[in-house]
Amino acid sequence: MSAPVTELLREYQEYVLAFRLRRAVGGRVTPPGEQLTLAQYATLRLERQTLARQLVREGLDPRLMRRLDALSDQLMFGFWLNPGEVAAFLRAAIREGSHPALGDPQAFAALLTPTERARLGLDGVARVCAHHLACFGLAAPMLDPDGLSATWDRIEATRPPLFLDELSA
Repeated sequence: MSAPVTELLREYQEYVLAFRLRRAVGGRVTPPGEQLTLAQYATLRLERQTLARQLVREGLDPRLMRRLDALSDQLMFGFWLNPGEVAAFLRAAIREGSHPALGDPQAFAALLTPTERARLGLDGVARVCAHHLACFGLAAPMLDPDGLSATWDRIEATRPPLFLDELSA
């Protein structure tokens, strides 16, 4: 696969894991509707990209901005790597009573399907969990540049491969 395709598949994989986590936490952080298929995600992602280009070309249009924001929310665009998004999610998740997957690697691993866990193996599952739990660290060190740098280093060092069932077909 070329790098751009791999990155888009990785983006979908991050969407799926965010969807599963939000569904597990429940309450107000539960995503509306069903999880998007790869094809549905790609269609909405292209719409989002087209809207963004249109807004740059034609200027800010409140209706288009609302649609872009709605698509960004639905696609959970930037959920794992945006410190503001991570912080908002964690605050909301704590208000909902939290969830073990927010800090326990075994609980996070339970978000993966048995096939995904088998595909990754023990080391791969550990890496996936370490990566995503490290992403939660983006919420804390926004005032500490060294802490933020260390968090980014942990995130990059644990970046998982593509492994979702939806991507193996």
